[in-house]
Amino acid sequence: MPMKFEFTFSKSHRPAGGVAVLLQAAGAKEPAGAAVADPEGILAKAAKVGKFSGKALSTLDVIAPHGSPADRIVLLGLGDAAAVGDHDWLKAGGAAAAKLRSAEKATVFLDAPGVEVSGKAAADFALGMEMNAYAFESYKTRKSDDEPKAAQKAVKVTIVTGAVIAAKRAFATAQAIGEGVFLARDLVNEPANVLGPVEFAAKAKELEKLGVDVEILTDREMKKLGMGALLGVAQGSVRPPRLVVMQWKGGKAKDKPVAFVGKGVVFDTGGISIKPASGMEDMKGDMGGAAAVTGLMHVLAARKASVNAVGIIGLVENMPDGSAQRPGDIVTSMSGQTIEVINTDAEGRLVLCDALWYCSDRFKPQFMIDLATLTGAIMVALSNHYAGLFSNDDRLAEQLLAAGQTTQERLWRMPLGKEYDKMIDSKFADMKNTGGRHGGSVTAAQFLKRFVKDTPWAHLDIAGTAMGSPTDEINQSWGSGFGVRLLDELVRANYES
Repeated sequence: MPMKFEFTFSKSHRPAGGVAVLLQAAGAKEPAGAAVADPEGILAKAAKVGKFSGKALSTLDVIAPHGSPADRIVLLGLGDAAAVGDHDWLKAGGAAAAKLRSAEKATVFLDAPGVEVSGKAAADFALGMEMNAYAFESYKTRKSDDEPKAAQKAVKVTIVTGAVIAAKRAFATAQAIGEGVFLARDLVNEPANVLGPVEFAAKAKELEKLGVDVEILTDREMKKLGMGALLGVAQGSVRPPRLVVMQWKGGKAKDKPVAFVGKGVVFDTGGISIKPASGMEDMKGDMGGAAAVTGLMHVLAARKASVNAVGIIGLVENMPDGSAQRPGDIVTSMSGQTIEVINTDAEGRLVLCDALWYCSDRFKPQFMIDLATLTGAIMVALSNHYAGLFSNDDRLAEQLLAAGQTTQERLWRMPLGKEYDKMIDSKFADMKNTGGRHGGSVTAAQFLKRFVKDTPWAHLDIAGTAMGSPTDEINQSWGSGFGVRLLDELVRANYES
């Protein structure tokens, strides 16, 4: 079972058994809480023997320390005291959680000498613990030792810090962010036989409990709107498509909304242009963009963000049955522009182009940001460490890059240009849906640009970061929830009234 925590924030606390986690900056003479957890001063000798220097995320585990009220003491390094930032607190929390796998209770002494600890830092530390502990085990019936799973009690964690009041206040926001990230991870990790377009839409509908207005458009309604591009992708599946419109109205009535659009291909076989069998099971995660948008809308509503926000997700399944669209077919998008379908595996942009046009036409937003596991080409360029950023607006791009640095959900700006338009010109229609192998992520973005009018817009290609990305202290999951914290930070830093 995934590990869970119950947090208490306190100005002082004396452990009674359990694990004591003591934070220490690099070069500091002693860690936080040494006087309480180490009254006989044995840690200095243990640190010397164990070559513990306070290096960031390094640990030293001392079992049954003589004279300590704790059963175990874990020294946790913070690194350079002057350089500890928001993301460092998250990672430190994750590193601490990894040391509590068998614990029933723990006390964390946060106020390391020489380190400034704010209420937000304390909340981020707790959030990092929760993010590390996330695991998707809904379909496991037995533990690794073949014993039936049993419900795991929450680890009771007391976080000792002088910033108690601010920490409690900040933790409410941190919990909202964690819930949104975990929702996105859950959606990406769910198998496609369980999570189809209708089921995904029902998950989004649950956000109404938080005050989000949710509309679900059926295929019949989308046909009336002329969404021929999105519907073309869906026509090979027996599972009907859905377009979900989520609205959070936390700002002033006169304020234009900010808008987020997500690709939601719940499973992508490639259609008639079928993918190789090897690795196709990962295509259950081809709805990572829609998952991130849904998770973000949860965060904004849960923390009562003072902004008007729209989230739109296009939900389809791309299958190769007798009704599926063929290479060479021409479809008409909601914008009226026609598209020659050269490759049915370049389907995400067909879903997004109608969703983007609908969003721009109906809501006239301040900006639109779409997220999509769109191209393998972006992984060739950036691997799994950055998501690709394409934008028609320098200000929006700079805001996104800054939010990426703060959250460490990092972006790298890629080019757009008229030269790439020529690569998607078609002999038979207004455009074709792929420009070939070279510059594949760029021509995909250039395609989407034709459907945003003059609205400030950014496209995030998250193919390498939403699923199967490298694990670290705050993510041990195949589905990472990438984009939720990034976009929440963007909104918080720039768009709340």
